[in-house]
Amino acid sequence: MSEIAALSQALGQRLMELGWTITTAESCTGGGISAAITEIAGSSNYFNCAFITYSNESKSEMVNVSAQSLVQHGAVSRQVVEQMATGAAKKAKANIAIAVSGVAGPGGGSAEKPVGTVWIAIYSNNGGSADRTTVWSHCYLFTGDRNSIRQRTIETALTKVLALIGEKK
Repeated sequence: MSEIAALSQALGQRLMELGWTITTAESCTGGGISAAITEIAGSSNYFNCAFITYSNESKSEMVNVSAQSLVQHGAVSRQVVEQMATGAAKKAKANIAIAVSGVAGPGGGSAEKPVGTVWIAIYSNNGGSADRTTVWSHCYLFTGDRNSIRQRTIETALTKVLALIGEKK
């Protein structure tokens, strides 16, 4: 079993234990996180829908990212991924949302945001308690080709969400 498959299986088990649901809002991974999660049999118990928001327009329309954030900070930014995660969770009525936006390459990088720059955000309503809502985000700089950057993003996002919801040992 691959590392991503093992993480997806562990995540599914933990979501079932908690009775929580998850969604994703993906840009640079193009649905790869959702595919990994739904590869696990029984994932329909905790996964309802996902949002592939590759363009800025889709980020605004599908998961309520503000046009101002996109213009001021760019699609690959803390502000945008946090809004993606929050918007996806609310639209899907999910307890957890993973959002990613980055530069997978080989082109598209800049001095400020080189190829391999990826922002990951995770929204949690902590089981439905509105007063305990949290959003975690972090910027990574992955190396390698397009495929390896995307795979590292998927693996990192799954690892982090498991850590945040308390992987049961």
